[in-house]
Amino acid sequence: MSDLSTSPAVGVAAELPAVGDYVALLKPRVMSLVVFTGFVGLYLAPGHLHPVLAAIAVMCIAVGAGAAGAINMWYDRDIDAVMRRTQGRPLPAGRMAPGEALGFGCVLAVASVLVMGLGVNWAAAALLALTIAFYVFVYTVWLKRRTPQNIVIGGAAGAFPPVVGWAAVTGDVGLPALLLFALIFFWTPPHFWALSLYRCGDYARAGVPMLPVVAGARETKKQMLTYTLLLWPLALAPALIGVAGALYFAVALILSALFTLAAIRVWFDAGDRAARQMFGFSILYLFLLFAFLVIDRAPGVAGVVG
Repeated sequence: MSDLSTSPAVGVAAELPAVGDYVALLKPRVMSLVVFTGFVGLYLAPGHLHPVLAAIAVMCIAVGAGAAGAINMWYDRDIDAVMRRTQGRPLPAGRMAPGEALGFGCVLAVASVLVMGLGVNWAAAALLALTIAFYVFVYTVWLKRRTPQNIVIGGAAGAFPPVVGWAAVTGDVGLPALLLFALIFFWTPPHFWALSLYRCGDYARAGVPMLPVVAGARETKKQMLTYTLLLWPLALAPALIGVAGALYFAVALILSALFTLAAIRVWFDAGDRAARQMFGFSILYLFLLFAFLVIDRAPGVAGVVG
Protein backbone atom coordinates (compact mmCIF):
# COMPACT_ATOMS: atom_id res chain seq x y z
CA MET A 1 0.00 0.00 0.00
CA SER A 2 1.06 3.58 -0.53
CA ASP A 3 2.12 5.93 2.25
CA LEU A 4 -0.89 6.76 4.38
CA SER A 5 0.75 9.43 6.54
CA THR A 6 -1.23 12.24 4.93
CA SER A 7 -4.54 10.41 4.87
CA PRO A 8 -7.22 11.35 7.43
CA ALA A 9 -7.89 7.62 7.76
CA VAL A 10 -4.55 7.08 9.55
CA GLY A 11 -5.49 8.72 12.80
CA VAL A 12 -7.89 7.35 15.33
CA ALA A 13 -11.41 8.68 14.86
CA ALA A 14 -12.18 11.48 17.29
CA GLU A 15 -15.60 10.05 18.13
CA LEU A 16 -17.07 6.59 18.25
CA PRO A 17 -18.34 5.52 14.82
CA ALA A 18 -22.08 5.70 14.31
CA VAL A 19 -24.14 2.65 13.42
CA GLY A 20 -24.49 4.08 9.92
CA ASP A 21 -20.71 3.97 9.50
CA TYR A 22 -20.62 0.26 10.24
CA VAL A 23 -23.47 -0.26 7.78
CA ALA A 24 -21.55 1.76 5.15
CA LEU A 25 -18.55 -0.55 5.60
CA LEU A 26 -20.70 -3.44 4.41
CA LYS A 27 -21.30 -1.75 1.03
CA PRO A 28 -25.06 -2.34 1.29
CA ARG A 29 -25.86 -1.48 -2.34
CA VAL A 30 -23.36 -4.05 -3.58
CA MET A 31 -24.47 -6.50 -0.91
CA SER A 32 -28.12 -6.32 -1.98
CA LEU A 33 -27.38 -7.64 -5.48
CA VAL A 34 -24.99 -10.26 -4.11
CA VAL A 35 -27.63 -11.51 -1.67
CA PHE A 36 -30.28 -11.63 -4.38
CA THR A 37 -28.15 -13.68 -6.78
CA GLY A 38 -27.22 -15.99 -3.90
CA PHE A 39 -30.91 -16.47 -3.10
CA VAL A 40 -31.69 -17.28 -6.74
CA GLY A 41 -28.98 -19.94 -6.78
CA LEU A 42 -30.55 -21.45 -3.67
CA TYR A 43 -34.05 -21.20 -5.14
CA LEU A 44 -33.13 -22.93 -8.40
CA ALA A 45 -31.20 -25.78 -6.79
CA PRO A 46 -32.86 -29.21 -6.84
CA GLY A 47 -33.84 -30.64 -3.49
CA HIS A 48 -35.28 -29.08 -0.38
CA LEU A 49 -33.81 -26.89 2.34
CA HIS A 50 -35.81 -26.03 5.45
CA PRO A 51 -36.92 -22.37 5.29
CA VAL A 52 -35.01 -21.56 8.48
CA LEU A 53 -31.80 -23.06 7.07
CA ALA A 54 -32.42 -21.25 3.78
CA ALA A 55 -32.71 -17.97 5.68
CA ILE A 56 -29.48 -18.75 7.55
CA ALA A 57 -27.71 -19.47 4.25
CA VAL A 58 -28.83 -16.19 2.70
CA MET A 59 -27.88 -14.32 5.86
CA CYS A 60 -24.41 -15.87 5.80
CA ILE A 61 -23.95 -14.84 2.16
CA ALA A 62 -24.97 -11.29 3.11
CA VAL A 63 -22.66 -11.13 6.12
CA GLY A 64 -19.77 -12.66 4.17
CA ALA A 65 -20.22 -10.10 1.38
CA GLY A 66 -20.33 -7.30 3.94
CA ALA A 67 -17.20 -8.61 5.63
CA ALA A 68 -15.31 -8.59 2.33
CA GLY A 69 -16.51 -5.05 1.70
CA ALA A 70 -15.31 -3.87 5.11
CA ILE A 71 -11.84 -5.38 4.67
CA ASN A 72 -11.69 -3.88 1.18
CA MET A 73 -12.44 -0.44 2.62
CA TRP A 74 -9.72 -0.91 5.24
CA TYR A 75 -7.11 -1.82 2.62
CA ASP A 76 -8.18 0.83 0.11
CA ARG A 77 -8.52 3.70 2.57
CA ASP A 78 -5.56 5.55 1.02
CA ILE A 79 -6.96 5.58 -2.52
CA ASP A 80 -10.51 6.15 -1.26
CA ALA A 81 -9.25 9.40 0.27
CA VAL A 82 -8.29 10.83 -3.14
CA MET A 83 -11.32 9.65 -5.14
CA ARG A 84 -14.35 11.94 -5.07
CA ARG A 85 -16.71 8.98 -5.25
CA THR A 86 -15.30 7.44 -2.07
CA GLN A 87 -14.03 10.36 0.04
CA GLY A 88 -17.14 10.27 2.21
CA ARG A 89 -16.63 6.68 3.35
CA PRO A 90 -16.05 6.21 7.09
CA LEU A 91 -12.27 5.64 6.94
CA PRO A 92 -11.12 8.42 4.56
CA ALA A 93 -13.56 10.80 6.25
CA GLY A 94 -11.92 10.05 9.62
CA ARG A 95 -15.08 8.79 11.29
CA MET A 96 -13.58 5.38 12.07
CA ALA A 97 -10.13 4.06 12.95
CA PRO A 98 -8.65 1.56 10.47
CA GLY A 99 -8.28 -1.15 13.11
CA GLU A 100 -11.99 -1.00 13.90
CA ALA A 101 -12.91 -1.59 10.28
CA LEU A 102 -10.43 -4.45 9.88
CA GLY A 103 -11.55 -6.11 13.10
CA PHE A 104 -15.20 -5.71 12.17
CA GLY A 105 -14.64 -7.27 8.76
CA CYS A 106 -12.57 -10.19 10.08
CA VAL A 107 -15.08 -11.07 12.79
CA LEU A 108 -17.94 -11.04 10.31
CA ALA A 109 -15.97 -13.12 7.81
CA VAL A 110 -15.15 -15.85 10.30
CA ALA A 111 -18.66 -15.82 11.79
CA SER A 112 -20.37 -16.10 8.39
CA VAL A 113 -18.28 -19.11 7.36
CA LEU A 114 -18.66 -20.90 10.70
CA VAL A 115 -22.42 -20.38 10.87
CA MET A 116 -22.81 -21.54 7.25
CA GLY A 117 -20.78 -24.67 8.00
CA LEU A 118 -22.41 -25.54 11.30
CA GLY A 119 -25.94 -24.53 10.31
CA VAL A 120 -26.15 -25.53 6.64
CA ASN A 121 -23.22 -27.54 5.22
CA TRP A 122 -19.46 -27.26 4.90
CA ALA A 123 -19.44 -27.28 1.10
CA ALA A 124 -21.34 -24.00 1.06
CA ALA A 125 -19.13 -22.72 3.88
CA ALA A 126 -15.97 -23.54 1.93
CA LEU A 127 -17.30 -21.73 -1.13
CA LEU A 128 -18.24 -18.73 1.00
CA ALA A 129 -14.74 -18.65 2.48
CA LEU A 130 -13.29 -18.85 -1.04
CA THR A 131 -15.51 -15.95 -2.12
CA ILE A 132 -14.33 -13.72 0.74
CA ALA A 133 -10.68 -14.69 0.28
CA PHE A 134 -10.84 -14.12 -3.48
CA TYR A 135 -12.31 -10.65 -3.09
CA VAL A 136 -9.84 -9.63 -0.38
CA PHE A 137 -6.58 -11.23 -1.48
CA VAL A 138 -6.92 -11.77 -5.23
CA TYR A 139 -8.92 -8.70 -6.24
CA THR A 140 -8.25 -6.08 -3.56
CA VAL A 141 -4.64 -6.85 -2.62
CA TRP A 142 -3.21 -8.41 -5.77
CA LEU A 143 -5.09 -7.24 -8.88
CA LYS A 144 -6.77 -3.89 -8.28
CA ARG A 145 -3.63 -1.76 -8.21
CA ARG A 146 -1.55 -3.82 -10.63
CA THR A 147 -3.45 -4.63 -13.82
CA PRO A 148 -6.27 -3.30 -16.01
CA GLN A 149 -7.61 -6.86 -15.92
CA ASN A 150 -8.42 -6.31 -12.23
CA ILE A 151 -12.15 -6.24 -12.77
CA VAL A 152 -12.12 -9.12 -15.27
CA ILE A 153 -10.39 -11.66 -13.04
CA GLY A 154 -11.62 -10.10 -9.81
CA GLY A 155 -15.19 -10.34 -11.06
CA ALA A 156 -15.17 -13.98 -10.00
CA ALA A 157 -15.69 -12.86 -6.40
CA GLY A 158 -19.06 -11.33 -7.26
CA ALA A 159 -20.00 -14.36 -9.35
CA PHE A 160 -19.69 -16.92 -6.54
CA PRO A 161 -22.89 -16.17 -4.51
CA PRO A 162 -25.34 -18.17 -6.68
CA VAL A 163 -22.90 -21.09 -6.51
CA VAL A 164 -22.83 -20.76 -2.71
CA GLY A 165 -26.63 -20.68 -2.65
CA TRP A 166 -26.83 -23.76 -4.86
CA ALA A 167 -24.34 -25.64 -2.68
CA ALA A 168 -26.32 -24.74 0.44
CA VAL A 169 -29.14 -26.93 -0.90
CA THR A 170 -27.27 -29.66 -2.76
CA GLY A 171 -23.89 -29.82 -1.04
CA ASP A 172 -22.17 -29.66 -4.44
CA VAL A 173 -21.89 -27.51 -7.59
CA GLY A 174 -24.06 -28.21 -10.64
CA LEU A 175 -24.02 -26.99 -14.24
CA PRO A 176 -26.81 -24.42 -13.71
CA ALA A 177 -24.85 -22.87 -10.84
CA LEU A 178 -21.75 -22.65 -13.04
CA LEU A 179 -23.79 -20.95 -15.77
CA LEU A 180 -25.02 -18.35 -13.27
CA PHE A 181 -21.41 -17.86 -12.21
CA ALA A 182 -20.37 -17.32 -15.84
CA LEU A 183 -23.26 -14.91 -16.43
CA ILE A 184 -22.18 -12.63 -13.58
CA PHE A 185 -18.48 -13.06 -14.42
CA PHE A 186 -18.94 -11.82 -17.99
CA TRP A 187 -21.43 -9.11 -16.91
CA THR A 188 -18.97 -7.56 -14.46
CA PRO A 189 -16.45 -6.01 -16.92
CA PRO A 190 -18.92 -3.95 -18.99
CA HIS A 191 -20.72 -2.98 -15.78
CA PHE A 192 -17.60 -1.61 -14.08
CA TRP A 193 -15.98 -0.25 -17.22
CA ALA A 194 -19.08 1.88 -17.80
CA LEU A 195 -18.50 3.35 -14.34
CA SER A 196 -14.78 3.78 -14.90
CA LEU A 197 -15.37 5.64 -18.18
CA TYR A 198 -17.05 8.55 -16.43
CA ARG A 199 -14.93 8.20 -13.28
CA CYS A 200 -11.66 7.91 -15.20
CA GLY A 201 -10.14 10.98 -13.51
CA ASP A 202 -10.82 9.52 -10.08
CA TYR A 203 -9.04 6.28 -10.91
CA ALA A 204 -6.13 8.12 -12.55
CA ARG A 205 -5.59 10.29 -9.44
CA ALA A 206 -5.67 7.20 -7.23
CA GLY A 207 -3.24 5.30 -9.47
CA VAL A 208 -5.69 2.48 -10.13
CA PRO A 209 -5.01 1.04 -13.62
CA MET A 210 -8.60 0.69 -14.78
CA LEU A 211 -8.87 -0.01 -18.50
CA PRO A 212 -9.85 3.56 -19.56
CA VAL A 213 -6.82 4.93 -17.68
CA VAL A 214 -4.38 2.46 -19.24
CA ALA A 215 -5.80 1.76 -22.71
CA GLY A 216 -8.07 4.75 -23.32
CA ALA A 217 -11.79 5.20 -23.82
CA ARG A 218 -11.94 3.73 -27.34
CA GLU A 219 -10.41 0.38 -26.37
CA THR A 220 -12.61 0.25 -23.27
CA LYS A 221 -15.75 0.83 -25.32
CA LYS A 222 -14.73 -1.88 -27.78
CA GLN A 223 -14.24 -4.41 -24.99
CA MET A 224 -17.52 -3.40 -23.36
CA LEU A 225 -19.36 -4.12 -26.60
CA THR A 226 -17.52 -7.44 -26.98
CA TYR A 227 -18.55 -8.56 -23.50
CA THR A 228 -22.21 -7.67 -24.06
CA LEU A 229 -22.16 -9.92 -27.14
CA LEU A 230 -20.52 -12.74 -25.15
CA LEU A 231 -23.35 -12.45 -22.61
CA TRP A 232 -26.04 -13.46 -25.13
CA PRO A 233 -25.50 -17.26 -24.97
CA LEU A 234 -24.93 -17.12 -21.21
CA ALA A 235 -28.12 -15.16 -20.60
CA LEU A 236 -30.14 -17.57 -22.74
CA ALA A 237 -28.46 -20.74 -21.42
CA PRO A 238 -30.77 -21.33 -18.41
CA ALA A 239 -33.71 -21.73 -20.81
CA LEU A 240 -31.68 -23.86 -23.21
CA ILE A 241 -30.76 -26.39 -20.50
CA GLY A 242 -34.27 -26.50 -19.02
CA VAL A 243 -33.69 -24.51 -15.82
CA ALA A 244 -36.04 -21.80 -17.08
CA GLY A 245 -38.81 -21.65 -19.66
CA ALA A 246 -40.21 -19.52 -22.46
CA LEU A 247 -40.95 -16.47 -20.31
CA TYR A 248 -37.36 -16.20 -19.11
CA PHE A 249 -36.04 -16.84 -22.64
CA ALA A 250 -38.11 -13.97 -24.06
CA VAL A 251 -37.06 -11.59 -21.29
CA ALA A 252 -33.38 -12.57 -21.60
CA LEU A 253 -33.54 -12.00 -25.35
CA ILE A 254 -34.98 -8.49 -24.94
CA LEU A 255 -32.64 -7.52 -22.10
CA SER A 256 -29.57 -8.77 -23.96
CA ALA A 257 -30.56 -6.74 -27.02
CA LEU A 258 -31.03 -3.63 -24.87
CA PHE A 259 -27.70 -4.16 -23.10
CA THR A 260 -25.90 -4.50 -26.44
CA LEU A 261 -27.71 -1.39 -27.70
CA ALA A 262 -26.51 0.47 -24.61
CA ALA A 263 -22.91 -0.54 -25.43
CA ILE A 264 -23.36 0.63 -29.02
CA ARG A 265 -24.59 4.00 -27.74
CA VAL A 266 -21.50 4.24 -25.53
CA TRP A 267 -19.32 3.51 -28.58
CA PHE A 268 -20.74 6.49 -30.48
CA ASP A 269 -21.03 8.87 -27.51
CA ALA A 270 -18.05 11.21 -27.07
CA GLY A 271 -19.31 12.30 -23.64
CA ASP A 272 -20.29 10.56 -20.41
CA ARG A 273 -24.06 10.36 -20.70
CA ALA A 274 -24.31 7.00 -22.45
CA ALA A 275 -21.76 5.42 -20.08
CA ARG A 276 -23.72 6.65 -17.05
CA GLN A 277 -26.93 5.26 -18.51
CA MET A 278 -25.30 1.93 -19.34
CA PHE A 279 -23.95 1.60 -15.80
CA GLY A 280 -27.43 2.13 -14.37
CA PHE A 281 -29.04 -0.24 -16.86
CA SER A 282 -26.40 -2.91 -16.25
CA ILE A 283 -27.63 -3.29 -12.67
CA LEU A 284 -31.24 -3.52 -13.83
CA TYR A 285 -30.20 -6.02 -16.52
CA LEU A 286 -28.69 -8.47 -14.06
CA PHE A 287 -31.44 -7.98 -11.48
CA LEU A 288 -34.20 -8.65 -14.01
CA LEU A 289 -32.48 -11.73 -15.44
CA PHE A 290 -32.24 -13.28 -11.99
CA ALA A 291 -35.72 -12.08 -11.01
CA PHE A 292 -37.27 -13.78 -14.03
CA LEU A 293 -35.42 -16.98 -13.24
CA VAL A 294 -37.50 -16.98 -10.06
CA ILE A 295 -40.72 -15.75 -11.68
CA ASP A 296 -40.48 -18.31 -14.48
CA ARG A 297 -40.32 -21.11 -11.92
CA ALA A 298 -43.21 -19.77 -9.84
CA PRO A 299 -46.24 -22.11 -9.57
CA GLY A 300 -48.68 -21.57 -12.44
CA VAL A 301 -46.42 -19.36 -14.56
CA ALA A 302 -45.10 -22.12 -16.82
CA GLY A 303 -48.62 -23.27 -17.56
CA VAL A 304 -49.83 -19.77 -18.40
CA VAL A 305 -46.85 -19.07 -20.69
CA GLY A 306 -47.02 -22.50 -22.31
